[in-house]
Amino acid sequence: MQIKPFEDRVLVGPEEIEESRTKSGIIIPDTAKEKPRTGKVIEVGTDEELAENIKVGDRIVFAKFTGDEVEFEGKKYLIVSRSDILAVIK
Repeated sequence: MQIKPFEDRVLVGPEEIEESRTKSGIIIPDTAKEKPRTGKVIEVGTDEELAENIKVGDRIVFAKFTGDEVEFEGKKYLIVSRSDILAVIK
């Protein structure tokens, strides 16, 4: 089974945030960290123009505070609209 986004959306696997510690050894929880704005494209929607420019496996940069989080088979993903994609990292 897989998730296939509709129209001009992409399914993104966000990059993992490494555990952070201060110099004194205090662990900074994930909730206090800024979320990553890059991720790997897992699946591309049905929009033809989008499919020409964004491919599965591409790394993209997307706008802050964007995307809808979904959890599927124990993994977290984001569904991001084309208008929120800022760049492809080559």
